[in-house]
Amino acid sequence: MFEHPIVMLDFETTGLSPAMGDRITEVAALRIVNGRVTERYVSLVNCQVRIPSFITQLTGISQAMVDAAPPVARVVPELLDFIGSDTLSAHNASFDEKFLKAEAERLGHATGHAGLLCSLKLSRRIFPGLPSYKLGLLSGQLGIRFRSAAHRAESDAEVAAEVLLHIARHLGQRYGLGAVAPQLLVSVNKLSAAKVPDYLQKLASAASAPASAASTARAA
Repeated sequence: MFEHPIVMLDFETTGLSPAMGDRITEVAALRIVNGRVTERYVSLVNCQVRIPSFITQLTGISQAMVDAAPPVARVVPELLDFIGSDTLSAHNASFDEKFLKAEAERLGHATGHAGLLCSLKLSRRIFPGLPSYKLGLLSGQLGIRFRSAAHRAESDAEVAAEVLLHIARHLGQRYGLGAVAPQLLVSVNKLSAAKVPDYLQKLASAASAPASAASTARAA
């Protein structure tokens, strides 16, 4: 599926912007190796902040749950160690990365991931024309089901990982691409949807050329 590991990340937070004082309440990070999740880091997080009632209604994460959770000073360094230098992915990745960087900077740490891959942007480019790319609706359109409640970090990360694997399988079936490099997907993220088919077809042709030459040489 993938030439190198990818870590799918999902945060639950108190709001939309760390610049406005919002903090993380829960994290899930799933390492995808080849075609499956091989490791995971999941934890509620105590940032010593008030949990808005609408967040509790949306996620089910209560004030009591985060008050009893491990402190952010422990969770974030463990999370950064877990991610390491692997490529980082998330659905609407800029949102999760800005919270990761903000929480790391608060503690005097730096992020080390090799690149950022957005499964939402990637889905728009690989499957253009779908009615919605929100995770809950997109997953249903692709035949992927939530195994537990949405709007919890581990559940959302699991479904986003399945979306990424679905995309990898699609690239294999349509373009004959075998092991997909994470950097290839990062590059696709940066293209317009209209340019993606030609880009992938050229990659597929380039990949098949050495194999064809090798077959010709053996036949000779």
